[in-house]
This record gives sequence, C-alpha cells and structure tokens, in this order.
Amino acid sequence: MESTIVMINLFGAVALLLFGLAQVKDGVSRAFGARLRTGLATGTRGSVRSFVSGFVATVALQSSTATALMIASFVERDLVAPQMAQIVLLGANVGTAVTAWIVATGIHWLSPLILLIGIVLYRRSSSTQQAAGTALIGIALMLLSLNLLSLATEPMRQSPALAAFIALLDGAWPVALILSTALAFVSSSSLAVVVLILSLASTGILSAGLTVVLVLGANLGGAIPPVMATLSGPATARRVTLGNLIVRAIGCLVALPLAGYLGALLQDASLSPAKLPVDAHLLFNVVLALVAWPFSPLLSRTMRRLVPSDPQPDGGPKFLDEQALSTPVVALASATREVLAVGDLIERMLIRAENAFNNNDLSPLKEIATLEKQVDRLQQEVKIYVSKLGRAGLDDAEGRRSIVIIDYAINLEHIGDIVEKGLTEQIAKKIGQGLAFSADGYQELKSLFNLTIDNLRVAQTIFVTRDFKLARQLMEVKVDVRRLEKQSSERHLERLRDGRLDSLQTSSLHLDMLRDLKRINAHIVSVAYPILDESGLLIESRLRSSVQ
Repeated sequence: MESTIVMINLFGAVALLLFGLAQVKDGVSRAFGARLRTGLATGTRGSVRSFVSGFVATVALQSSTATALMIASFVERDLVAPQMAQIVLLGANVGTAVTAWIVATGIHWLSPLILLIGIVLYRRSSSTQQAAGTALIGIALMLLSLNLLSLATEPMRQSPALAAFIALLDGAWPVALILSTALAFVSSSSLAVVVLILSLASTGILSAGLTVVLVLGANLGGAIPPVMATLSGPATARRVTLGNLIVRAIGCLVALPLAGYLGALLQDASLSPAKLPVDAHLLFNVVLALVAWPFSPLLSRTMRRLVPSDPQPDGGPKFLDEQALSTPVVALASATREVLAVGDLIERMLIRAENAFNNNDLSPLKEIATLEKQVDRLQQEVKIYVSKLGRAGLDDAEGRRSIVIIDYAINLEHIGDIVEKGLTEQIAKKIGQGLAFSADGYQELKSLFNLTIDNLRVAQTIFVTRDFKLARQLMEVKVDVRRLEKQSSERHLERLRDGRLDSLQTSSLHLDMLRDLKRINAHIVSVAYPILDESGLLIESRLRSSVQ
C-alpha cells in the first residue's frame, strides 16, 4: 500500500510538471507568439544570431520541441536556410539545459509569489496580461512540482526493489539509455525527464555514471517528437528535425562509453552532487553545440541526400473544400487557410528577390515567375470559392469576414505582380549590367527589404487573429516606411549632387526599387484597415492623430 502511494505521488508530481510546462508554452505563445516567430525568422541571418535565437525561443517557450517545429516550418517556407536551422536547434538544446539548471538552483520557494502574480494578471481584462498570467502560473506549478518530486522520491531511499532495479540499470547502460529515451519520447519533454532524474539523484541511489547515461537518454528522446510530428510534412521540414536527431544520437553514442569518466569528472569538479544531472545535461549540450556547429553545412548537404525532395505540386488549392460551403464558418476558415498559403508564397518571392539583391545572384529569381502564377491561380480560386457562399446565407460578421478575405487575397496578388514585374526586373538589370549601389544606398534598400518582409509576417498574423494592437502597430509602421522612403530618396539626391559615380549609374534603379517596396508595404498594411475602421480609429486610411 505504501509503495502504491509513493508511485501515485511520483506520477502526480510529474503530471503537474508537464502541465506547468504546457501552461508556460501556451501563455508565452499567446502573449508573445507573433514576436517570437518574427524574431526567430529574422534572427537567423548569421550563425551566432541563429544560435541565440534558438536559445531565447526555447527558454521563453520552455520547449525545444516547439522551437524545432517552428524553425522547421520556416525552412519549409524558405524563410530560414537549412544550415542556420541546424544551428538554431543547437541553441534550443542549450536553452533547455540552461532552463533545467536554473530550475535546479532551489528557487521553488518563489512558487507561491509567482502563482499569486500569475493569478492577478490572469484576472485582468487584457488578453496579453491574461496570457502572461497563464505563463507565470505554469512557472509556479513547475517549481511546485519540484518540491513534490523531492517529497515523492524521499521514501525510495529505503526501497529494496528500487535499489535492485537501479543496480540492474547500472550494470546495463544501454538499457538505461533506452529507458530514459522512451520516457522523454512519451512525455515529449527532455526537461521533465531531467528533473525526474534530478529528484532521484538527490536521494543518493544513482551512481554518477548511471546519472550521465540517463541524462543522455533524455536528450536523445527529446529529439524524437519533432521527427514524428514532421513525418507527414514536406522534405525540407523532415531534414531539419531528422538532422537534429542524428546529431544528438551521435553525441549520445560517443558519450555513452565515457559516462563513468564524465560522471567522475563532474563530481571531482567540486560541483554539488545533487545537481549532477543538470550539470551533465548542460555540459553535454554545450560541448555538442561547439563540436557540431562547424559541421552544420555538411549536415545540411547530407540531409538533402538522405531525404529526397517532394514531388512538385500542381499549384492548386489545398484547403478549399466544396462540401464545406454549406457551413459558412467552416468555409470561411478554409478560405482563410488558403489565403495564408498565398501569403507564404509572396514571402518566398520577396525572400528570393532579397537573396538575389544581396548576393548578386540571378538564380533565386528563376522561381519567382512560377510562384507568381501560383499566386494568381490561388487568389482567383479563393475569390470564386468565397463568392459561392453568397450574401443570403451569411450573417453580418460572416459577410464582413468574406470581404476581408477577398480584399487581402487581391492585395497579395498585387504584391506578387510588383515583385515579378518590378523588383525582379530591376534586380536582374542590376546584376546583368554589373551595377553596384553606393554603400549607403545598398544599406537603405536592404533595411527596407527586411522591414517589408517583417511587415508581411505581422500582416499574416493579423489576418488570422484580428489583433487590434498588432493592427495599430502595423498601421504606424506605414508611417515609418514612408519616412524611410523619403529619407532614402533625399539622401540619394544628395549623393547625385555630390557627383558620386555609383549613385549616378544606379539612380533610376534605386528610386524604382524604393517606389516598389513602398507600394508593397501599402498593400500589406491594408489588412489592418478593417480592424481599425471597426474601432473608429481610421479616417481616410489614416489613424486619428488624437489617439495616443
């Protein structure tokens, strides 16, 4: 009977830990999800920034699995290079290890205070504050679960059955590795398993070598859920998650025979024996990141060979279900998903144009015409699909939503035309004639390119969530774009007056690209108009000046 109570307490504490992790992920995603996604996508333009982006995202979300799935979706849409994605996941792995190390520092006494603050925020009217409150409640439950785990594992010190089982595992490290891997896979959380190992190690029943082996298994098992989640996804996403699993598997296989030496080394380093699991967890991931980082290009090439590319789709709609037309809510949701796919195509076009511009390489431009044809076809299909709903069977809210969907699809199609017939031709002319912008002119255009892509990502989020604050923020960015375009034009004219040859040669290209990027941003910002108009904050497409 006593052993049953111990197991119930143990499983209950683990369940509370997993629930706390889920609450943190949910709260942070709702409060800062758009910013995290934008930061993760824009923070991968260099190796160090990629590593830091993965680290920060994982510490915030408390889930390397969530970071892996997010970055895999970005690779799928060509927002992040596969090589950078692998580095992001190395940062994510270290982020998980640092989180476990912080949790083990003995701050569980703060859980009542954090819980109180979380409850207060959760009861506020602001959705952002409610989401932040949810995240704080999750953190408090995580810390509370650590205390419960410690109490639950305390009776195990005197358990002969557990001592015999631990002795069996200590004599069969591969079995221990598999067991720990399975636990991390089933729980979808390497952090939860490491915390459980931490609680068991605090009782003194685990040897240093076995502790290291169990931590290795937790690391390996934590890399499996993203692979399973992307099995039905595109090849580009599967390559990222499978590559991360391979890196961890190689690291575990190399470290497994050395587990005894590593455990003894950590003990001899005058570190707290009770914190050995989190120290081993952090050391493993830091060393793995340092070793694997230089091989990320090789890993990306290897994954392209191991995972063949998907057959090219016909470019037709994926979500427009004719049978859903009898249910307007479902039909409008399907149309929304299809328009989001159009937005993803536009983003790919902009990124290809930007890559060609930055690298003086014509090859990224070759796919733009094909992507534009897909955009034209899909936006036409969306308009036909939504028009079949008619006005008779829709209430006022559904009628307004149908108009918003069609308007956004049309604006995206206009952006595609500008990219194909404007930016693409201008960049091709620059590369073909061997022209070079002045250093100042190049930086001005590059900054506006980056801002345009960031604005499109925000617009995609607004289109789905109808978030008022994001809509207002995007509307205010329109003023920034206008200011950047004006300042760049004025500086360009100053360089012309100064007689700078590089500015003279590229004058028309510079001004044309500024004009087209400004036009694209105008179409992007249009997604915010209906939301602000409903709130009475829009007068002739401008924000009221009296609103702060």
